[in-house]
Amino acid sequence: MHTPNLTRRQLLAGLAAPGFLKGAPKKPNILLIMADDLGYECLSCYGSTSYRTPHLDRLAGSGIRFTHAYAQPLCTPTRTQLMTGRYLYRNWKAFGILDPKEKTFGHYMRAGGYRTAIAGKWQFWSYNPPDFWPQWRGKGMLAKDAGFDQWCLWHTGHTEDKGSRYGDPTYEVNGQLLQTQKDKYGPDVYADFLTGFMSTNKARPWFCYYPMALTHGPFTATPKSAKWNTARLQNDRSQFKDMVEYMDDVIGRLVAGLDRDGQLDNTLILFYGDNGTDRSIQSRLGERVIQGGKGLPTDAGTRVPLIANWRGVTPQGQVLDDLIDSTDFLPTIAEAGGVKLPRREIFDGVSFLPRLRGQPGTPREWQFCHFDPLPGDGKLGYHRIRYARTQRYKLYEDGRFFDIAHDELEKNHIPPGKGGDEAQQVRLRLWDVLDRHRN
Repeated sequence: MHTPNLTRRQLLAGLAAPGFLKGAPKKPNILLIMADDLGYECLSCYGSTSYRTPHLDRLAGSGIRFTHAYAQPLCTPTRTQLMTGRYLYRNWKAFGILDPKEKTFGHYMRAGGYRTAIAGKWQFWSYNPPDFWPQWRGKGMLAKDAGFDQWCLWHTGHTEDKGSRYGDPTYEVNGQLLQTQKDKYGPDVYADFLTGFMSTNKARPWFCYYPMALTHGPFTATPKSAKWNTARLQNDRSQFKDMVEYMDDVIGRLVAGLDRDGQLDNTLILFYGDNGTDRSIQSRLGERVIQGGKGLPTDAGTRVPLIANWRGVTPQGQVLDDLIDSTDFLPTIAEAGGVKLPRREIFDGVSFLPRLRGQPGTPREWQFCHFDPLPGDGKLGYHRIRYARTQRYKLYEDGRFFDIAHDELEKNHIPPGKGGDEAQQVRLRLWDVLDRHRN
C-alpha cells in the first residue's frame, strides 16, 4: 500500500477511526418526541375517529405501534421518570421541581459522544407562585444544567412569568429569554429550532428531545385555525381537534426535514405521551366515546400512544402489546447509542431496544407506578397512589384488584379468592412487586 503523504502512525489512526472500516457501526441519531396531555384514543392509527393524524399513522405503519404503553397520570411526574430512568419515590421533590443533583438522559448521551438539544416545555424550576410553598422558590434544575448543548424552551423561569406557549409565545433560547414574539406560534418555533439543530449537526450523532407543548390547555387556535387572526389566545375546547392535527403536522415537518438531509435512515424516532387527555375532552375510538382522564390512575389517565420508527431496523407495521413504562426510555436510547450507564446508579427502566430490532428481548412482566405529585400549586386534590399491573390485571397497594380488560374504568373490585386461578396467581405476583418497592 503506497501512502507517500501519511506517516505509519497517521495511517493506523485513520484505520481506527469510527466509520473507516467497511461495516463499522454508526451511532444512530435519536429523536424523542413527547406529546402533552394526549391519550392513546387521539391517534387515528389507534382507531380514533375524532382526529386525523396521517404523519404519525405513517410512522406507525412503517414502524412499531405499542398498545400497552403507560405514563404517570400528570406531566411532571412522567417527565421526571422519563429523563432520569428512576421511579419517583427515589428522586421526587415537588411538582415542577427536578432535583439539581439528578442526571438526565441529556447528561448521559452527551457524555457518550452525542450532541444534545431540547425544545418545547421545560417546567422543572421554581414552579410555584411566591405565596405557595415559598421554600421551593428559585429551586429545581435550570435548562442550562440539564445536559443539553442547546435549548429552546417555554416555562424556564417563575410560574407567574412564563407567558404563552402557543400564539405570541415567550421562550428562552440558549439562556436568552425572548418575551412575546408577536405573530409566532410556539410549536413552530420549537420544531424549527430542532430542525435547524439536526441539520447543522448531521456530521455527528445527535440526541434531540422534544417535550411538546401541544396538546395541553389552554385550547387555543393554531395557525391553521379560523380564529388565528382574530382570537388566537382565546381558550375554547372546540380548538382541541385543530391542536391534535397541528401536532401531527409539526411531526410531519420534522420527519420531512430529516428526509431532506438524508438522515432518516440513521434516526430512531420515538413518539410517546406524558399522560391521558384532559378530562374536559371527549373523543371517539371507533364508535366508543372515551372521556379524557388526565390526573386519574385509570387507563384514561395513564395509557398513552407509543410509536417507534427506525427505517430499515424496526419491523414494518408491527403492533406489540409489551408493557412500556416512562422509566424504560433512558436505558433504551442509551443502548441504541452505545452509551454506558454508570453501574453505581439505580435505574428502574428496562430497555426495549431489542423489540425495535425485531428481537425477542426481555419485555416487562409488570409495570409499577408510584404517583404522589405533592407539593404543588393546584395539586392539593391529589394524593399518593401506588399500584402494579400487567396488561390485564391491576393491583393497588390498598388491596383493590381489577380486571382492566373487562373493567377499564375500574368500577368492580375483585375480592381476594375471586376471579379464577389466573387472577389469584397474578394478584400474588403483583403483591410481590409492591413489596419490593415499599418506601
